[in-house]
Amino acid sequence: MNARLACALAITLALTACSRSEPPPPAAETPPAAHAAAPSESTGESAAIQAALSNSSRFAGDAGEDAWRKSADVLAFMNVQPGMHVVDYLAGGGYYTELLSTLVGPEGRVYTYNNAEYTKYSGDTPAKRYANNRLGNVVTVTGAPESLAIEPGSLDAALFVQSYHDLHWKSKDWSPTDPAKSLAALVTALKPGAIVVVVDHVAVAGSDPAVVVDSLHRIDPALVRKDFEAAGLVFDAESSILANSADDHTKSVFDESIRHKTDQFVYRFRKP
Repeated sequence: MNARLACALAITLALTACSRSEPPPPAAETPPAAHAAAPSESTGESAAIQAALSNSSRFAGDAGEDAWRKSADVLAFMNVQPGMHVVDYLAGGGYYTELLSTLVGPEGRVYTYNNAEYTKYSGDTPAKRYANNRLGNVVTVTGAPESLAIEPGSLDAALFVQSYHDLHWKSKDWSPTDPAKSLAALVTALKPGAIVVVVDHVAVAGSDPAVVVDSLHRIDPALVRKDFEAAGLVFDAESSILANSADDHTKSVFDESIRHKTDQFVYRFRKP
């Protein structure tokens, strides 16, 4: 869950329940027209990313999050290109949705997807962000993740930022969710060759998601890789851009000693 949204959720839950946030394998050869654009191996800020970040018309408050999110590096790792169709998955208030909107340009499209809980805890931020067709290439998608309402074979890329762990969340305040069926719906919407980037808070290796997702809002990276590979995606690359060895993985991501400084994994998967 992204930090601003997850914080609001944690506060709400606290009031209601005290007990209650290798080198890539070779890609299979397929006709070029059937494939999404492949990410480059370059790192760092491209001119397009820098322009998106320095855009004077960005939504109020977004720029203040750039440094701790390291969004320039995340987007470089994702390698979004003009004309792409991408989904910001469990996008919350839409921080990344707006940057993606700028990067894909007028010929591209960004689906900003939230389920019922993310919609509720995002408050009025999305309505303000997208008011008056402010981001004309953004399409709002809602509903259960198992029935993602995006056209099959239409997506070039997907982005999860601090949100995938919530698909494993078990709580009376969260609709029962099946991670495998949710990923199957996403994979159906991806083009062959499309990429998926996942950023999330690291949990202790081997930890039970039913425990650590609820109490710490973290997830074991090995479980994430297992889930995505079981869904038919190929592990493509990882980045240490959000790594922090000082985080021992035992504190809630909202603990002031670690907030905005958690150890996070950044994975990239590809649909064959």
